[in-house]
Amino acid sequence: MSCGHCEKSVSAEVAALPGVTEVAADAKAGTVTVSASAPLSEEQLRAAVDEAGFALVGQAA
Repeated sequence: MSCGHCEKSVSAEVAALPGVTEVAADAKAGTVTVSASAPLSEEQLRAAVDEAGFALVGQAA
């Protein structure tokens, strides 16, 4: 991600996942922080980020 438009694209795709309650994308840091009411699989997150045109490179607990 390199700009606010990128942040919005990733945020919109991730926010559409079931149970997601909050998304905070930070282009400068290259991170997306997600809060959800139920666990999300890495596959779900990877697909959403991919749909926005980016690649998931890691996942923190």
